[in-house]
Amino acid sequence: MSGSIKTYRDLDAGAVDSCDVCIIGTGCGGATLGVRLAEAGKQIIFIERGGSYTRQDFDQREDDMLAKIDGGRGLDTSEDMSVQLTYGNNVGGASVHYWADSYRTPRDRIALWTEKYGIEGHGEADLTPHFETLERDLHVHEAEPQFRNRMNQLLEEGARKLGWSGAPVPIARLPCAKSGYCMQGCSYDFKQSQLVTHIPRALAANARIYADCEAIELSWNGNRAQSLLARVLHRGEGRPTGAMVRIHAKIFVVAAGGYGTPVFLLRNGLKAKLPAVGEHTYCNPCPMVHALFDEEIIQFRNIPAAFGIDQFRLATFAGDRYIEGGYLLMANQLQPATLAATLPGFGDSHRHLMKNLRKLGGTICWIDDVEEGSIRLDGDQPKYRVPLHGGNGLRIRDAFAKQAKLLLAVGAKELIFGDVHDTRITKESELVRAVAKLDITPGKFVLAAPHPAGGARMGKDPKTSVVGMDHRVHGTDNLYVADPSVFPTAPSVDPSLTIMAYSCIAAEKIRAALG
Repeated sequence: MSGSIKTYRDLDAGAVDSCDVCIIGTGCGGATLGVRLAEAGKQIIFIERGGSYTRQDFDQREDDMLAKIDGGRGLDTSEDMSVQLTYGNNVGGASVHYWADSYRTPRDRIALWTEKYGIEGHGEADLTPHFETLERDLHVHEAEPQFRNRMNQLLEEGARKLGWSGAPVPIARLPCAKSGYCMQGCSYDFKQSQLVTHIPRALAANARIYADCEAIELSWNGNRAQSLLARVLHRGEGRPTGAMVRIHAKIFVVAAGGYGTPVFLLRNGLKAKLPAVGEHTYCNPCPMVHALFDEEIIQFRNIPAAFGIDQFRLATFAGDRYIEGGYLLMANQLQPATLAATLPGFGDSHRHLMKNLRKLGGTICWIDDVEEGSIRLDGDQPKYRVPLHGGNGLRIRDAFAKQAKLLLAVGAKELIFGDVHDTRITKESELVRAVAKLDITPGKFVLAAPHPAGGARMGKDPKTSVVGMDHRVHGTDNLYVADPSVFPTAPSVDPSLTIMAYSCIAAEKIRAALG
């Protein structure tokens, strides 16, 4: 006997179902939690807003895949439109379009969360056994030299020339076709996303998935959630079909991602008792620098990040004065259509860049943001605030400078910063002045934000946090959160493995609560 996946085509009359645990979301948090509970003999139902796809649906066309697997069709932004919000909308969540970078939570970040935020039960000794299991299950290993495209080779060469520390990136792949379309879903099932790892295992253990279903409202009896109402969405059109699904469960888990979970909690009125809902958010805004070379780079082939520079992961200070750092520096990988939309300029200047597409490389930095954002509702619509000033602005500007320095060191003939003013330089003597003049205000750059965190953060005090150390929402009997929303801050590396390890701990707590 095995589980099932039902889609909008199967739910024209709606449905009523029941289970031990109902999980909203099927990404790194929900799928990891769900498979552990399902394999422990618990009845699991997943509710997933997005569609259910297989590798046959991943046609490597950017426009098609944005519509299929990216939340908001890749067009959602912060409220001032300064930052593009990148998240999944499909069975498997954002792991279907992620780069598969799989870092363990850095020891310094675990220590920060323990010492400053009072997090208990999620220390290195608690997480390590889960990291080890996850790395085996997802075949995590360091990217070998053959998976370093020319841009990754240049990144390593630049780090060596400049004396910056770096290392191969730990990746979740088995093996790899080097197609370069990781962000459009792996057509070969080589990238070890939740779609090809934990989801099939959960289904084999009798879990059930309701895809194309948007979780709307919990019904309550005192502090106990009794049922969840979800509306069925027409996959191609994105509109409600009119059918509804109601799930009764002993325990409910919100794992809708760092952008989705706070919105669900806000819509269900949790902020009235828990003021931290939607506050203290982070998202790793990502500045990019493009570069023209004399040689072919072809950045849109092979894997995106094979070598990473961690020299500047931790910011350095002189007293309270910021000096540099606070980000990871990686080779960038954008496919032709996305590059066309991202590159600055119009007419002849843009046409010149596109004609030299194969010689266009670039870098990207994951900013470890320190200025907190927030998520609120305007009516029923979410509004996301992402600060680009203060400490975030300092890190973004320094990241532009370090990227430019590296690209020039490895032979770039022209750097394109990608701002609305189309700032470009050709030699290092122009760098300091150009970076100082960059206008880091809303609407001037294309900044992606792929790693949301913090909107339902963990802590002991219901006045300043949303969930306790057992992942249960304060003041409720049976509502839990298992995704990056619970992190006190951003983890300073790709969060996927941290999300999964935290969700393993959540699974232990929920299993104990079920008895």
